[in-house]
Parts: sequence; structure tokens; C-alpha cells
Amino acid sequence: MSMDKATGFLPVAWHISTYSASGSGQCVEAGPFTNGSTSFAVRDSQHRGHGHLTFTGTEWAALVAALGRD
Repeated sequence: MSMDKATGFLPVAWHISTYSASGSGQCVEAGPFTNGSTSFAVRDSQHRGHGHLTFTGTEWAALVAALGRD
């Protein structure tokens, strides 16, 4: 995982989490890079200019699998 500062256009297909309550200020956006990479990005939708975290495809799959466990 790496942290990148948002500068200009990021080739990411951003999606707001369905777990983010509307208007609560606790919103997360995530999405795959659209430049042919297998990486994914995650950012705070309330502070987009603060940058984002970048995960490799393998790291993202492990995170999603871990979050899906009960």
C-alpha cells in the first residue's frame, strides 16, 4: 500500500461506499485505476485533496476478503 497526494486528474473510477451514511461526513470512495493497472485507490470523499491510498490488486483482494468475514 502506498499513499499518494492528489495532484490533478487521477485515472480512477471512483465509487462512494454504500456503507457511507448520506450527510454523515463519514464517506469513503474507492475504485480501480482506469489506466490498465490492477491497482485500486481509496480516499476520503470529504477531503479529496488530501490524497489517496493505493493498493495492489493482491492487497485489495485480501482487504475485501478480510472485510467480508464475520
